[in-house]
Amino acid sequence: MATFVIEGGHKLSGEIIPQGAKNEALQVICAVLLTAKKVTISNIPDIRDVNKLIFILGELGVKITKVNEDTYTFQADDLDLEYLESEKFKIDGSSLRGSIMIVGPLLARFGKGYIPRPGGDKIGRRRLDTHFDGFIKLGANFRYNKDERFYGVEAEQLTGTKMLLDEASVTGTANIIMAAVMAKGITSIYNAACEPYIQQLCKMLNSMGAKINGVGSNLLIIEGVSELKGCSHRILPDMIEIGSWVGMAAMTKSSLTIKNVSWDDLGLIPRVFQKLGINLERKGDDIFVPEQDSYEIQNFIDGSILTISDAPWPGFTPDLLSIVLVVATQAKGSVLIHQKMFESRLFFVDKLIDMGAKVILCDPHRATVIGMNHESSLKATTMTSPDIRAGISLLIAALSAKGTSTIHNIEQIDRGYQHIDKRLQAIGAKITRVE
Repeated sequence: MATFVIEGGHKLSGEIIPQGAKNEALQVICAVLLTAKKVTISNIPDIRDVNKLIFILGELGVKITKVNEDTYTFQADDLDLEYLESEKFKIDGSSLRGSIMIVGPLLARFGKGYIPRPGGDKIGRRRLDTHFDGFIKLGANFRYNKDERFYGVEAEQLTGTKMLLDEASVTGTANIIMAAVMAKGITSIYNAACEPYIQQLCKMLNSMGAKINGVGSNLLIIEGVSELKGCSHRILPDMIEIGSWVGMAAMTKSSLTIKNVSWDDLGLIPRVFQKLGINLERKGDDIFVPEQDSYEIQNFIDGSILTISDAPWPGFTPDLLSIVLVVATQAKGSVLIHQKMFESRLFFVDKLIDMGAKVILCDPHRATVIGMNHESSLKATTMTSPDIRAGISLLIAALSAKGTSTIHNIEQIDRGYQHIDKRLQAIGAKITRVE
């Protein structure tokens, strides 16, 4: 296991180019399984989760060529479907939650898809019911081996239908879309997730010959086609990483320019940081965060304490609540953070409390933060990263703290952030990776 050693208290400056979006990459890379033709995808982030998915596709028999640093070609014209029922796949697939999204395209094209119970962040229950309920509605037979914790769906022919999803699951919506694009007839998916990454997946599939209407809404109408062709696709910049850089600039009293952010796809993210008192300037398609000695949390118009909560898109993304929480520890004022979707994601606040933050964990879903207005700096400490987003939040805290902090289990951070130590060093951070 690797460790970061961070000497806090240094200001950052310069420009940052955000990586490609992790959540989009996991979806569109799985979509290459829908065609035997060549698919080219660019702006792929070089992170552990994405690289692991590319490895799994290679083991499945997909021909993969790395064109340059962030561009790959994929051709799924000669797959080894027996790999899906092998012991090796049970090990490979179980370590990556995103591997669940290979099931939809395999079911659509080959009539069967298998997956071990996937891993990922330990942030509470993350049900797979939405995925498999959708496959069953399309006509697939479902089976689950409880002893081996192995899921499977099979169908001779998927048939379009009307369905109302029990939750607006992003990965569930993506998986069902990929199954439905080659189903016979018309499928309507109501309460579909409509995040920019889902929109990107739909645009990519339409460029491959799919017929998806309602893109960007929570009602998708899909007319099945018999086959799909190849395409070229570029992944959006990662909105979670963009929010992380904004939070980092505020906590370290730094001036940063975040380049090419695809501002129109950021939704509420800039507004939420502005509610924390952080100045953001839009310069073309860049975000400029000027140096601020302090930032004050807004109250609601009736004077009551601000609440920031997560919600399905276009609501605020749950992946940024951890960053918002740590940024609030040095704001002027107080805020209630309400994490609705995952019941274990706020448990990292004990580490912030150890650093001197004033945080009250009300229950598994809510925490009240009393900001210290930079009048009392966080103290350096030794900690362990529990998941991707808590890991980057602790890294932000360490960059602002007095003294030298140590973060263990940084593989969790590497799962979602590309070469984070080198990129931070380039803008003035004192951070060292110790293997």
